[in-house]
Amino acid sequence: MASSPLPDPEPARKPSRTGLYAPFLLALVVSIVWSGMWIWLRGETIRQMDATAAALRQAGYGVEWRERKVTGWPFRLDVTLKGVSLREPSGWGLTTPKLEGEAFAYALKHWMFATEDGFTLIRPNGGPVEVRGRVIRASLKEPERRPPALSVEGLDLTFHTAPGAKPLSLASAERVELHLRPGPDDQGAILFKVENGLTAPGSTLAAIPGDSRVALTWDAILSRVSRFRGATLAEAGQAWALAGGTLQVRQAQVRAGDSSLGAQSGALVVDPDGYLAGTLEVTVTKGPEALAGLAKAGRVPPTAALGAAAVMVATPKGKLPLSFEAGRTRVGPVGVAPAPKLW
Repeated sequence: MASSPLPDPEPARKPSRTGLYAPFLLALVVSIVWSGMWIWLRGETIRQMDATAAALRQAGYGVEWRERKVTGWPFRLDVTLKGVSLREPSGWGLTTPKLEGEAFAYALKHWMFATEDGFTLIRPNGGPVEVRGRVIRASLKEPERRPPALSVEGLDLTFHTAPGAKPLSLASAERVELHLRPGPDDQGAILFKVENGLTAPGSTLAAIPGDSRVALTWDAILSRVSRFRGATLAEAGQAWALAGGTLQVRQAQVRAGDSSLGAQSGALVVDPDGYLAGTLEVTVTKGPEALAGLAKAGRVPPTAALGAAAVMVATPKGKLPLSFEAGRTRVGPVGVAPAPKLW
């Protein structure tokens, strides 16, 4: 019996191309969604800038820029401002031809800022100071905290004052740093450093004998920082001082010429007029020579310089009390100069 012929096999189906195109379609969808999100973030950034500037102007601050550009797609927000002018009500401020800011689109609480053209510091009484440098940059994190996490750094800086303006103590500095950090229990930390600075001719520090090099460190903890609030720096400082705010010094050091002064601990407050008040135990190197130079330049009364030098000579290896009281700086019992005024 003859076997029946086998049916012809069905032709093979062509493989589906869905798996080939799916990753590209998914990437396109994600790109479209993310681009829409970035456009929204860009618009929100512009709206928040405008709202913040309007609120500051209403409070008496000056906030102006001539031109604004926001770019950085797909993962950053790059803000470029030209013709920037910032002023607070008491007269302090700065201007710069161009200020650039950058943040990742997924981390908008951390901004980096830089200016290639330097800036001009506006002082209410001393006149403007032009600041130029190889690098001038800043980092700002968590701006809603008090204080915010802020770092400012300048490398190879120069400082120029206009003719007739009050001279700044520094003519240049290899590095200047300022760091603010929030802490527990309503505290904040501040660190300010100047490395390899040079004194400006005619300034107070230039009167100290020796070379013109300057170095400075100020490391302190501030209490009750949430009470530092007010329309102006003076009002905020007075509110903080009246609330019992203190400066707990961890390290303070100044070196100018051949002389130096250093303190490792001490507590300071600010009086109602904005002057530092309190006492630090300090170690002084070549203090009498520094006082003689300051007296010769008319920065310290000669009788005060002699009295303070006598106190230093009497304790050549010991720690001296440096006190700030009633707007005066005293070495032991001898008043030598006005106390530092913060506002």
